[in-house]
Amino acid sequence: MSRFDLTRRRIIQAAGAGLLLPGLAPAVLASVKDRPKMTDGVQSGDVLGDRAMVWSRSDRPARMVVEWDTRSMFTNPRRTVSLLADQRTDFTARVELTGLPADQAIFYRVFFEDAQTGVASEPWFGHLRSVPVNRRNIRFVWSGDTVGQGFGINPEIGGMRIYEAMRLRLPDFFIHSGDTIYADGPVPAEVVTEGGRIWRNITTEEKSKVAETLDEYRGAYRYNLMDENLRRFNAEVPQIWQWDDHEVTNNWSPSKQLDDRYKVKDIQLLASRGRQAFLEYAPMRLQSADNGGRVYRKIPYGPMLDVFVLDMRSYRDGNDANLADKAGPTTAFLGREQLDWLKRELQASGAQWKVIAADMPIGLGVPDGEISPGVMRWEAIANGENGAPKGRELEVAELLGFLRQQKVRDTVWLTADVHYCAAHHYLPDQAVFQDFDPFWEFVAGPLNAGSF
Repeated sequence: MSRFDLTRRRIIQAAGAGLLLPGLAPAVLASVKDRPKMTDGVQSGDVLGDRAMVWSRSDRPARMVVEWDTRSMFTNPRRTVSLLADQRTDFTARVELTGLPADQAIFYRVFFEDAQTGVASEPWFGHLRSVPVNRRNIRFVWSGDTVGQGFGINPEIGGMRIYEAMRLRLPDFFIHSGDTIYADGPVPAEVVTEGGRIWRNITTEEKSKVAETLDEYRGAYRYNLMDENLRRFNAEVPQIWQWDDHEVTNNWSPSKQLDDRYKVKDIQLLASRGRQAFLEYAPMRLQSADNGGRVYRKIPYGPMLDVFVLDMRSYRDGNDANLADKAGPTTAFLGREQLDWLKRELQASGAQWKVIAADMPIGLGVPDGEISPGVMRWEAIANGENGAPKGRELEVAELLGFLRQQKVRDTVWLTADVHYCAAHHYLPDQAVFQDFDPFWEFVAGPLNAGSF
């Protein structure tokens, strides 16, 4: 283990013990009960060039203060202060660190100053590594699907241990491939698993039913952050978030018909609330496009790697049989604007590896019930037919044909969603549609959910 790894672990352990390290001087010291609290830890994300985002949450109106340094003892800290965090954002806050030196250990500490009194919270410490400018090996992890099918935080097994397993791999960053929460998945006190075994959950009021109100959506994120493994992981591993369906409800699209668990029947209203909560809790750099709600983006990570983060949820048409012969409104999945953006950015990329982070698989059939006996409704891209591209497959065929024509090489697709792991090698000589170069798609997950 390197000196850097040992140092970052000492700094995190000190934070967990609630110690004030040299150089930390919050505005006002007070008794613990009078100070803001940071029960949800810290996160970093969207590390980009000389910048990185830092996120946290207070329990009251306050401003988040972030101090960072390349040394764990904070001998020369740089300071950034957030806008006021209040009930409008569920007391969440984020700031962008700038001027980070390349390929360096960055240690940061976060505390909140009460908006009225200036009293400061105890600090919470975090760590990230900035983007390299030279070629080097990069290690990252990806997966999706957290707290699904009633499998919540089980203290009897040590909580969500998958996050600790990933942390111990010392990755440069983590791609969360969607289903960051299960807004439609209540967490009961107990779940009966294989062989009659009992899985026992920590429970909260917000997770006792499907999410419909904005606070219930927010409560799903707060629930996950109760897990010690996740908080420790968040403090040490920068993240790249995307979303999928369960941030709103299962398999949602404009044609979604909500079941009897829902009093709110307007899917667009639920999607709006779900998007707001996602953007409040994601450690991502907010964009102005789409009225501030755009999720798809490019994250360059040095000369070796570009990550293209897709949004396969916001621009699709309703789920249907997916069999249209010609492109049109009903075949939209990425949507024209996002598809053109992806083609343009892939063509312009100078990175050796171009990772396409997709929240859904491109080659697996993901059904969404039957339209009529024997006629399937499809949730993802594939339509289960062995023939020329149809429906949503037309967008992927257009993209793959473009990449071959423009000689864009070394693309790798990463996804989650289907709750099992797989490696798919796509070869044109084994396909009906052959206008593409060979490529791989890797599927991972779930993180803490039911296994299919």
